[in-house]
Amino acid sequence: MRLSDFRKSGHVPTLLSAFLYFDVSFMIWVLLGALGVFISQEFALTATQKGFMVAVPILSGSLLRLPIGFMVDRFGPKRTGMIGMAVTTLPLLVGWLGASSLSEIHLMGILLGVAGASFAVALPLAGRWFPPRYQGLAMGIAGAGNSGTVLAALFAPRLAEIAGWHAVMGLALIPLAVVFLVYAFLAKDSPEQPAPQRLGRYLLVLREGDTYWFSFFYSVTFGGFVGLASFLVIFFHDQYGLSKVMAGNFTALCVFAGSMFRPLGGVLADRIGGVRALTLLYAAVVLTMAGVATLPPLPAATVLLFFGMMALGMGNGSVFQLVPQRFRKELGVMTGLVGAAGGMGGFFLPAYLGYFKDTTGSYGTGFLIFAGIAASAFVTLRLVQRRWRTTWGAPEVSEAVI
Repeated sequence: MRLSDFRKSGHVPTLLSAFLYFDVSFMIWVLLGALGVFISQEFALTATQKGFMVAVPILSGSLLRLPIGFMVDRFGPKRTGMIGMAVTTLPLLVGWLGASSLSEIHLMGILLGVAGASFAVALPLAGRWFPPRYQGLAMGIAGAGNSGTVLAALFAPRLAEIAGWHAVMGLALIPLAVVFLVYAFLAKDSPEQPAPQRLGRYLLVLREGDTYWFSFFYSVTFGGFVGLASFLVIFFHDQYGLSKVMAGNFTALCVFAGSMFRPLGGVLADRIGGVRALTLLYAAVVLTMAGVATLPPLPAATVLLFFGMMALGMGNGSVFQLVPQRFRKELGVMTGLVGAAGGMGGFFLPAYLGYFKDTTGSYGTGFLIFAGIAASAFVTLRLVQRRWRTTWGAPEVSEAVI
């Protein structure tokens, strides 16, 4: 694959706009996790309450991806994205000017879900501009906006040490405004944007078994990534006694792996097929998360989490190499549905990590459960791959490698 061919095959300014929109939105979406230690100390939260606090925006974002995916197919991704960024200012204002009780923190978390739903906009915005043979790379680049979680983990604790966590919420309005302007001027809807259809037509995808397989697979890869990205600051601080800023540094290192390697997951899937790539990556997730479950010394835990997040990030790119091949005409609503499932996985992970910490005294049980879920995804993928390759993934049906 030549880079010049890739550039000519689609619209690069739109791809850049999708990445920036996704990036700043993800940064904002996980702010409660990045600031979780500061907020937890202010409100004296238990481990279960900490887990639930960072899980609320993930749950909200996952549920909102469904209506936003519908809006993408009905009104176009550019218009939907601009509306989403405008609404995202509300939780930032709540956090900056209010949020003096735990109930207000939860309200802010619900509103932050709008930023998390950006996934259902950015991927169709970019993906519809590129042909099937470049879907893995295009979706991977747009999806690398996961790197916003790195920015949150790296800078939010530092700024909170100086100005307080409320001020950090207000400062986040600045990059959001900049990206809004770039997006408004550079992004364009693809000429292949499908004509709006009746709601019932979109719901037909719920009759397809592949919809649920993709949802399950993505709940492991993306759910694992965003769940850990939201919780690792708390984990490193509580388990290893790191300072708030240092816990953010270690989290940023691990999240960086999951974010930056997502495009490589798409490229790998383009070359060897999404099924084969996912099989390898799930195996890596099982091994690394089982290792973390032993709660090894800090250097070993960091290495395992780094490679585990890398595998999860690459798995995200691999899943969305496959989705457009199967559901190209319904890509907006499918991105919303599959993304919602991923968000649900991300909601449960920090929630049960905190719960088992309170009930068993150890985070190890939660990590071991996650390793088991990844193992079940590995086995399930092996069972469905033959049917995929002989039906919609057959060479006479798709020009991409399945």
